[in-house]
Amino acid sequence: MKNLIASTAVMLALALPAAAQDYTPDPAAKPGGTITITYKDDVATLDPAIGYDWQNWSMIKSLFDGLMDYVPGTTTLRPGLAESYEISGDGLVYTFKLRPGVKFHNGREMTAEDVKYSLDRVTNPETQSPGAGFFGAIAGFENAGPGGLSGVEVVDPLTVKITLSRPDATFLHVMALNFASVVPREAVEAAGADFGKKPVGTGAFKLAEWTLGQRLVFEKNADYWRPGVPYLDSIVFEVGQEPVVALLRLQKGEVDVPGDGIPPAKFTEVMGDPAQAARVVVGGQLHTGYITMNVTIPPFDKLAVRKAVNMAINKERIVQIINGRAVPATQPLPPSMPGYTEGYAGYPYDPEGAKKLLADAGLADGFETELYVMNTDPNPRIAQAIQQDLAAIGIKAKLQNLAQANVIEAGGAGTAPMIWSGGMAWIADFPDPSNFYGPILGCAGAVEGGWNWSKFCDPALDAKAVEADSMFDPAKSAERLKLWSDIYMGVMEQAPWVPVFNEERYTMKSERMGGEDALYVDPVSIPVNYDYVWVKQ
Repeated sequence: MKNLIASTAVMLALALPAAAQDYTPDPAAKPGGTITITYKDDVATLDPAIGYDWQNWSMIKSLFDGLMDYVPGTTTLRPGLAESYEISGDGLVYTFKLRPGVKFHNGREMTAEDVKYSLDRVTNPETQSPGAGFFGAIAGFENAGPGGLSGVEVVDPLTVKITLSRPDATFLHVMALNFASVVPREAVEAAGADFGKKPVGTGAFKLAEWTLGQRLVFEKNADYWRPGVPYLDSIVFEVGQEPVVALLRLQKGEVDVPGDGIPPAKFTEVMGDPAQAARVVVGGQLHTGYITMNVTIPPFDKLAVRKAVNMAINKERIVQIINGRAVPATQPLPPSMPGYTEGYAGYPYDPEGAKKLLADAGLADGFETELYVMNTDPNPRIAQAIQQDLAAIGIKAKLQNLAQANVIEAGGAGTAPMIWSGGMAWIADFPDPSNFYGPILGCAGAVEGGWNWSKFCDPALDAKAVEADSMFDPAKSAERLKLWSDIYMGVMEQAPWVPVFNEERYTMKSERMGGEDALYVDPVSIPVNYDYVWVKQ
């Protein structure tokens, strides 16, 4: 589709009208009704610049919009708040035309000034956004602050021009991230630090109630700019709900989707019961579960120690803990992600070899450390298996079983020596190998509040990542993916992680829920695309 011309003077019109990549709603869909979703933990924030876990991801996506979006249930890009866009021939300038008449939940119409404010805000270090690194290609990013991004320009009330410092093959995906959501300055400034509890966006739903520790209620945005959606009148998110209890309530018809999924202890029972299995939706996901080792905390600053930990973990046994709902991982990328290195076996399970590496590192008697883990089943059981594997080579790991938000906070602060990522494990924000690097393995993510919990930073690999993402010409796609493969092999050589498994997603829904299965395992709106599901009665 992109007729790339090697002249910076030529502007390539890539105007994508919404109809060209739009979605055909379910003709049987009925408007109205309320659904109930359950979660064990409360929601940390609904601020799109801050929220970065699977629990609040789809909530934020239903409250806010960005310039770009995805066709529901797929990884296919489509225009969002941008009605169309153009890309210059050198891949450095993106000009977005905004949809007229889009309103925020407070009733004010959105303009190009709001787009600029939102991008300036998410990249300002004072915001401490874990997603700031995604915008590193925008000109002026290195000087981002109260003065805003020099590369984001308001042309007129409905036109925004974004200039990049380098071509970025992933930039349109970045514009579809929650972090790129458009927010109104007046609402952010009025709420201050509480904007995450008082969100105002342009999305299909708006926050009607939030009783901390109990529930959140979203109600339909009657002025939503996409015609016909959402179908639901409201969504009730009940928090503090144990997953086993949520499953029982779903069986009674009191819950529509158990947000934490099928409890592992009940998985065999559910799948063995035809009536319950009929409510299960299975979908592949761009996911890797891993153990991080903070390379700034001794003795994880020693490569031999990190390799020893990789060789100590029995991944096959851990997969069995989750009823075989995954495959052992050999590298950061999952098998379904472009750029995955076929044939790479990873570190072998070799406790004796691991002991030798520790001895060579001067730690023949082992050492003591801490392993942080989210306290939702099966993660504590997985952490216990990891603890046992580490003990077998002389590493005594004390488990810190905490709520998701507390583990994320410790990881961002750099105070956790080791973290088992389960329940928070990386699911790609967009289907490109770049997304598994920048925020969780690149230098940009190894900052206070960042998602790179290993605090691993290799400038040489960062430079290769920039090179790979500068290959925006589709003709160089194979070359680009080969470079990404080399980057991840470089990561594995330095071993800041133990990639453990690649998991599939199993979701349940009540009998009254309507909409195609893909909406319930949406690869972007994780775990459910609330904008398009509906109730049958």
